[in-house]
Amino acid sequence: MPKTIPKQKAYQKIKKLVERFQEHVEEYKRNNYNEHQTRVDYINPFFKALGWDMDNEQGFAEAYREVIHEDKVKVGSSTKAPDYGFTLFGQRKFFVDAKKPAVNIKGDIAPAYQVRRYGWSAKVPVSIVTDFEEFSIYDCTKKPKPTDKASVSRIKYITYDQYLAEFDFLWDVFAKENLPKGRFDKYVQSDTRKKGTATVDDEFLKSIEQWRTYLATNIALRNKPLNEDEINYAVQKIIDRIIFLRMCEDRGVEQYGNLKKAAEEKDTYGCLFTLFTIADEKYNSGLFDFQEDKITAKLVIDDKVIKSIINDLYYPNCEYEFSVMPADILGSVYERFLGKTIRLTKAHYAKIEEKPEVRKAGGVYYTPKYIVDYIVENTVGKLIEGKTPKQIEKIKICDPACGSGSFLIGAYQYMLEWHLKYYIDNPPKKKKDNPLTPDGNLTTAEKKRILLNNIFGVDIDAQAVEVTKLNLLLKALEGETQASINQQMQLFHERVLPNLGNNIKCGNSLIGPDFYDDQLDLFPDQMKKINAFDWGQGFPDILKQGGFDAVIGNPPYVRIQTIKKIETDYYKSNYNSAVAGNYDMYVLFIEKGFGLLKQHGNFGFILPHKFFQAKYGVGIRKYLSTKNSVYQINDFSTNQIFNTAATYTCLLFLKKQFNSTFNYQKIELGKSVSTALNDVQLVEITSKKLSEDIWNFNTPEKERILEKLKEKKCTLSHFTTKIFKGSSTGNDKIYLLDLQKNYGNTSILYSAYLDKNIEIENELLQLFVSGSDIRRYSINVTTKRLLFPYQEINGKVELIQIEELSKKFPLCADYLVNVRSELQSRKIETSNLNFHKYSAARSLIEYRQEKIIIPDILIENRISIDIEGNLFHGPAIHSIVFNENTIDYDKFYFLGLLNSKVFWFFITCTSTALRGDAYRLIPEFLNPFPLPDTDITKSNNKKIHDQIVKLVDNLLNLNKQLQTTKLETQRQQIQRAIDHSEKKIDELVYELYGLSEEEIKIIENI
Repeated sequence: MPKTIPKQKAYQKIKKLVERFQEHVEEYKRNNYNEHQTRVDYINPFFKALGWDMDNEQGFAEAYREVIHEDKVKVGSSTKAPDYGFTLFGQRKFFVDAKKPAVNIKGDIAPAYQVRRYGWSAKVPVSIVTDFEEFSIYDCTKKPKPTDKASVSRIKYITYDQYLAEFDFLWDVFAKENLPKGRFDKYVQSDTRKKGTATVDDEFLKSIEQWRTYLATNIALRNKPLNEDEINYAVQKIIDRIIFLRMCEDRGVEQYGNLKKAAEEKDTYGCLFTLFTIADEKYNSGLFDFQEDKITAKLVIDDKVIKSIINDLYYPNCEYEFSVMPADILGSVYERFLGKTIRLTKAHYAKIEEKPEVRKAGGVYYTPKYIVDYIVENTVGKLIEGKTPKQIEKIKICDPACGSGSFLIGAYQYMLEWHLKYYIDNPPKKKKDNPLTPDGNLTTAEKKRILLNNIFGVDIDAQAVEVTKLNLLLKALEGETQASINQQMQLFHERVLPNLGNNIKCGNSLIGPDFYDDQLDLFPDQMKKINAFDWGQGFPDILKQGGFDAVIGNPPYVRIQTIKKIETDYYKSNYNSAVAGNYDMYVLFIEKGFGLLKQHGNFGFILPHKFFQAKYGVGIRKYLSTKNSVYQINDFSTNQIFNTAATYTCLLFLKKQFNSTFNYQKIELGKSVSTALNDVQLVEITSKKLSEDIWNFNTPEKERILEKLKEKKCTLSHFTTKIFKGSSTGNDKIYLLDLQKNYGNTSILYSAYLDKNIEIENELLQLFVSGSDIRRYSINVTTKRLLFPYQEINGKVELIQIEELSKKFPLCADYLVNVRSELQSRKIETSNLNFHKYSAARSLIEYRQEKIIIPDILIENRISIDIEGNLFHGPAIHSIVFNENTIDYDKFYFLGLLNSKVFWFFITCTSTALRGDAYRLIPEFLNPFPLPDTDITKSNNKKIHDQIVKLVDNLLNLNKQLQTTKLETQRQQIQRAIDHSEKKIDELVYELYGLSEEEIKIIENI
């Protein structure tokens, strides 16, 4: 087993290589010194010196080797390979392509294009070409072109005589021991992703979307009887089949150029279809099942459409190298591809639109491979540990929202690797029972057996189901050749691939057939959209055995208010998690997924962690805590996992047994999640910590302080009448105006909507503040004015009807009538009398009261007070209005507490974290704030109360001075006085809560 090499020793090893190469350089540059010799004599020892296990001395299975030699690649009609694939935790990090010293790496176009094409197709950010004499690093994030000069996308070029001078760089970036520390990733991020970057998945997505448009347009034109569903089906099938066969060509399973030959013939689609029927005889995968498919055989498609698609898949039009394209790349492409669908116009023209469910979800959430691998390792991995293949036969793995199949591919890959290692370590006694080929790979039959025995999935989208099958079949074909497939067909007289129709099903995982009991009058199109699924009928044997052993996945993130009422009524009747508010669909999938588990089964999802604290999470929190099912939580805090959609996520692991404790890991903002998952320690927490109440996870030290604060039984809610959210106008460009000049009764203001000045009566204008105007103990002077077409009558604020407005305030009425059409386009119900109302007129009477003003999202407590009760604000601010319980208190006292470090500590421990170290300050997080002893009759309490009030009063005055003072020296003096007063308030608050010096240190380090 290779040992870690110290940096100095590595330096000495490379020094010796340099000296030896220098001695023989002229000899090496002759053509008779070949690439193989260069690898053995120099390149292998070079990377060995950097700590890499070049010879697999650790005895890992192929998939887990640190360095994979000769990743098989087919380029054109010849076979070539990037000589080395360097990996970390089973993931490719970079390729190295070796050349002999006679090759001119600096100037020759071919080696540069070759390695860039490998790297780009595999979505590896950088790769290297070297003959030891030269060492050229390329940015592989940019799409390569055959005509690019060798210098294009070259990040760094080093010659052998510079290795020692550049050793620190080589060690920091490429030494094995430094990769887990994230140094390679930092280098990649700093030297790639420049202008012109085009990732392989983005480019391939553009290609298949273009093919979809070509096919849909032409099929709709030439095949008028086909309806929308049939055209979607046909287009998807043709694209899937072409991609499958083209990938088989590059992997050496099919004869290279078969598709291209079909494109050169007349009746191109007919020739292509002949290839499809041959593939059906060979593969039996369901992908080419023409007994089930009654549509594609009869299609009329113009030759130019098929020719264009196929030619896009061959050199020189195609930069993709399908043999190195990972399954997760294809999955990512298809996941986004499935986000759109073909619609037919009344004239039977095809157009492509985003699917409503994708639009509602705010985008597509494709799970990165490292997340899939971690979830699989911690669910499937724990289940099969220490077992035999015979025992593992019985393990059933399910993704109930499988999408393009990324989790099922990950689980299948894990099972393949496990079986391979097991058979290598435990070879069968009888040769005929050997599940390994002579080359030491799993036989085709064994790969089929594992796939059919262990992998199951469901998705509501029929196209997604077909893509999952396609991706699993491509995974099953990895490592196969024409020879191995022909041998299987001759020996066993069976087709190569399994039909996955019994494993991957189409249906609605959340809705069973009992849905129809109360919906007997549903129209066919409604039934199709609901697509109820009977788990007992779909997987009868598995459900009879108690359920699945592992449920894994990434469920849909869709808010329930976007779902039709007939569905939400069903959820309410059938799910404990559907009890509160505007919940998200993923909470239903948690409950359903856990319910599908057999006893002692493992569950692992990536999903938003909003349910920890959101009101709508009360149902699922109660469900999980009552069952003591939580086994592990990996909290990503505000780190973003998904490239195309902003959401805050976690990994949730459940185990169907009584768990007295669970493991928790929080990855702080800015850390590399892929690295931290394996590095950051898990903390054990008692399951008693979990209930239907908000879930907060803090360090033991913080938790002890929080519990101490909560010993103060009186909370902020005891003193508040209301904490209200500001009103929404529905169109701020119309209602928010900028003051230009005040004439006493009227003002001239700028309207952003009209892009000109207008005149409005002052009686209908209110001072308006935004979140950025609120500072700690001050509010910025603003020229913003809110147009307020409301009036107070008998203690209520009511809209002034347009007729009355025209009489009393004609300037305002004219303006509103002028923008009537825009106001009526808002998503609210209006009439000709009230078209000018706010879209959400909240708490209008409370604006007139003295109130503490708090922006909704803050990175520090920046809170102030509206003493006059004349400031209005929008929904991004909350205001606290106090009740009669504060009669003995000054409001400045509460302002001091809310701006204290203790309050901010409480918020960071209990509120929802957002990007940029920001937190939500909304009623559900403000109300529970525990206040110190509120008995003001006690002399010490009264004394501290009065001191805080005095300091706050001083701070309000100092901040006013700071706003008007222009001299820097005076500003510095005022700021020092502000800092001193704030420090004194914090000291008094610490005293009120009885905090120790050690506790104060923890609070002040937040």
